[in-house]
Amino acid sequence: MHHQQIYTPIQAAQPLVTFIVTYYNLPMQMLCECIDSILALSLAKDKREIIIIDDGSKVSPIDGLMQYGNDIIYIRQKNMGLSEARNRGIQVATGKYMQFVDADDTLISSAYEHCIGLVMRKEPEMVVFDFSSSPIGDPDCHFQDQPVQSGSHYMRHNNIHGMACGYLFKRSVLGDMRFTPGIYHEDEEFTPMLLLRAENVIVTSAQAYYYEKRPDSITNTKDPNSIQKRLSDFKGILRRLHIAADRMPIDDKTALQRRVAQLTMDYIYQVIRQTRSRKQLESEIKELTRLSLFPLPNQAYTTKYIWFRRMSATSVGRALLMRIISLTRQER
Repeated sequence: MHHQQIYTPIQAAQPLVTFIVTYYNLPMQMLCECIDSILALSLAKDKREIIIIDDGSKVSPIDGLMQYGNDIIYIRQKNMGLSEARNRGIQVATGKYMQFVDADDTLISSAYEHCIGLVMRKEPEMVVFDFSSSPIGDPDCHFQDQPVQSGSHYMRHNNIHGMACGYLFKRSVLGDMRFTPGIYHEDEEFTPMLLLRAENVIVTSAQAYYYEKRPDSITNTKDPNSIQKRLSDFKGILRRLHIAADRMPIDDKTALQRRVAQLTMDYIYQVIRQTRSRKQLESEIKELTRLSLFPLPNQAYTTKYIWFRRMSATSVGRALLMRIISLTRQER
């Protein structure tokens, strides 16, 4: 049996946008809704490229995809995880711009059309858009766009969202950078490094992407082994980003240090939320200290960060954090 199957149409010209859709063991209806949301855009057929990466699903969706004919490229590979699936899509993509889409999510037409319009009119290296809490999006289509800025400038003054699906970017910005295979939280390592490569970034308020929160997703699993792997992978990302920041010019270093601090705060939160173990929390604090990731930097990034930094700095504060986070989780 071949590990890879490819169905591809002939492309006459370079597409404007390649949509890389990653799929694994989802209902066919979800995948179709995702594809339909892309096809609903006003992009002409020769201006779009839709690549479906089937990461070794138990049942191939190929029969259900036949209805799309030459509108899609279908690739099936053995199961290697999200990072390798996206890397395969990058390898095949021919578009000037790239957009990652998870197969259980959809694009919001009116808002994403705004992002495409920015690309066509201004040709930025990257468009940063927002997420929608509704599959139909916000009926108020009055979008606010920030002035063009570098990714480094944006990261120095703002928190960024980690999901790679929240960025429409030029392939040329990506260069040889790829997702790290075999890890969870791969987006948290990829997105800040991608942003730092971009000199011309437009940030828009357009809520262009609907993220489907599924209770059975890997991030919501209660399996102890999975939880420990997620935490271990997350800590590895923190360490690599911290080392990378030390080797950068001062502006990029400052930008990435802010992101590392925010991620470290989130890591401590996840240790508490996922393990509910005071012993493991204190063990992780010691390890973060050894890696020069703790105490959290004395910076006024956000009000939430300021309070979390103060509380996490002491044993008494961490005990209070554990109680607050545990109670919040129970209420949900």
